[in-house]
Amino acid sequence: MAFKKKINSKAQDDKNSGFGANASSYGGRFVTKSGNANVRKTGIGFFEGISWYHTMLTIPRWKFFFIILSFYFLVNCAFASIYVLIGVEHLRGISAVSALDKFGQAFFFSIQTYTTVGYGHISPSGFLASFVASVEALFGLLSFAIATGLFYGRFSQPRAHIVFSENAIVAPYQDITALMLRLAPYKNANLTEAEAKVTLGLHVEENGKMVNKFYQLKLELEKVNALTLSWTLVHPITEDSPLYQLTADDIKNTIGEVIVFIKLFDDMYSTAVVKRTSYTFDEVVYGAKYLPMFTRSEDENKTILHIYKLNLFEKVSL
Repeated sequence: MAFKKKINSKAQDDKNSGFGANASSYGGRFVTKSGNANVRKTGIGFFEGISWYHTMLTIPRWKFFFIILSFYFLVNCAFASIYVLIGVEHLRGISAVSALDKFGQAFFFSIQTYTTVGYGHISPSGFLASFVASVEALFGLLSFAIATGLFYGRFSQPRAHIVFSENAIVAPYQDITALMLRLAPYKNANLTEAEAKVTLGLHVEENGKMVNKFYQLKLELEKVNALTLSWTLVHPITEDSPLYQLTADDIKNTIGEVIVFIKLFDDMYSTAVVKRTSYTFDEVVYGAKYLPMFTRSEDENKTILHIYKLNLFEKVSL
């Protein structure tokens, strides 16, 4: 449903959002919860449209190890099949009778050659078998060099180790209301110079046509020197806000999205890191208040940040 209320004329458009204005050509949310653009590219070949390096660095850990192990297994199966086709009699040291046993011993010889372990129990005999073994050894060296680089890239890649609350809220703020969302660091990294930018995207009916309109939401505090505890981003809903006089029913019946961009400086890597997420209006709770996340330790010598309380809030009346 479009935004039926008249947009506050004082609300300033964001011309640099990077998203299209034609609402009828846009599907779903603008940004996924993980921070990626919700766009699928077509008209280009599958392999041309994928950066394998970026993919291997960003996929979940279990998928990464599954791909590495599957590749390792399949490559050795392929070379073992080649040795069987050549004839296992060209592999000195194999004493197998059944076809399965021959393949098994050829498979483990392939592993020894591929990893350049070379126990010496089995060795190639003849030009063809020796040639295949030398090609496999070279392929193994190159494969392990690539795998080592990917392991190091995943391990050493700078990341913004922060988590966002599952819901944004509209909460009491001074004598008005405010749109709030919360984030917190969850690892022992030193994050400084944190800077936040929040953009509101709305489906708006303009001159009888559905369009996407974007507004830069002014925050109570846009920068903090160090992100050590939780940080609640607060957008006061004043007369200058595009959310001014928006009721709970308006939020429920409006297609809108709050896009969040966080930029931080990681002391360890001495570089800037970024994190993005978004909240559709279905994920905005009207009339709520976040519960405190940090407390004093029992010995009163430390502050305890309770990450599990990041998403906790209580309903309040506005």
